[in-house]
Amino acid sequence: MSAALELPASTFDPTADPVAQARAIAPLLRAEGPRIEALGQLTPAVVEALHASGLYRTLLPRQLNGYGASLATFGQVLEILAGADASTTWCLGQAVGCSMASAYVDPAVARDIWGDDPRGVLAWGFLQEARAKVVPGGYRVTGKWGFASGGHHASWMGAHCHVELPDGSILKDANGTPIERTLLVPQNKLNWINNWNVVGLRGTGSDSYTLTDVFVPEAYSLRRDTDSERRIDDPFFQFSTTSAYSSGFAFVSMGIARSMLDALKDLAQAKTPSNTSRTLRDSPVMHHLVAQNEAKLRSARAFVLETIRDAEDCIRRTGSLDLENRILMRLSSTTAIQHAKQVAEFAYHEAGATAIFASNVFEQKMRDIHASAQQLQGRTGHIEICGQYFLGFTPAARHL
Repeated sequence: MSAALELPASTFDPTADPVAQARAIAPLLRAEGPRIEALGQLTPAVVEALHASGLYRTLLPRQLNGYGASLATFGQVLEILAGADASTTWCLGQAVGCSMASAYVDPAVARDIWGDDPRGVLAWGFLQEARAKVVPGGYRVTGKWGFASGGHHASWMGAHCHVELPDGSILKDANGTPIERTLLVPQNKLNWINNWNVVGLRGTGSDSYTLTDVFVPEAYSLRRDTDSERRIDDPFFQFSTTSAYSSGFAFVSMGIARSMLDALKDLAQAKTPSNTSRTLRDSPVMHHLVAQNEAKLRSARAFVLETIRDAEDCIRRTGSLDLENRILMRLSSTTAIQHAKQVAEFAYHEAGATAIFASNVFEQKMRDIHASAQQLQGRTGHIEICGQYFLGFTPAARHL
């Protein structure tokens, strides 16, 4: 059920266009990119710009002083920013997806994390090993989580846990699968492990963190994407956090690929490859390949936007998101990530030796897009799951 919240004045205009805000701060991200890469974290100037523009609040409900934007708008924001700096955009996408947890906690908790703090940001990492022991009033949590993109700049962190009951058994659902709850803890409760030593997306600071016997009140726990725990009655939340991550990170990949393809077109105006007398621009082979890759990237983008639009229509008509639309969203986002990587590889290869120098845009972007495609949302196995559906099987909901 929806709940009205009294909130302090915003530090940004929630009626502004987040896509326009993204365009406005993109030059800053581009300028700060080398420092972000060197630091392994976002710079203070970039974090401040994300707060001032309100982009951390792109999907946060309006009653919590957010933009309450659509998935398509969220995707456009990430696409624009990814062309400027992929690490910043990855951190933003992660935090914005995490903000959907606001619909699954008590309004007072949502106010504490987001409403009363204009700089409130929630992030979380991947569950590696964790238990939340049931105790009076809540849980005592011990565990380790990894791949916590942007977590160093968050005010709160999520801890996905399996629940240990007082008798020592693990809480399970009707199918015998362990139930995962997400517990929300302030940043100062964490111990960070600096282990993000990677090839691409270096600036995300996606380190690991631990908690040791930390008490978390019951009100600061939730079971994500579960109808019975949803507190905000808004059709948007028929989309899951997986919906946000899959479509959002597809736009990150497409934004990187777009910037590389455009950089190749700029390079082609003047570059004359060795042992030739004409520029890349004058090559008939290049004419064909550039057009082919424009089509590949634009069709992938159109497919993602189409599936978002059709899913929204399904929710308006039926009140929920059916299996076929979830399948199509998964298919469009995974193929978009794969096609974007192919376009990026084309641009890198055709740029020749120019691309291998760190002074040009191709080298870092090539590393970043390969790192982004390795993430869960780009997994090739998703295509198999979609194919199963089209041939009459029923895929497990956890994959969608």
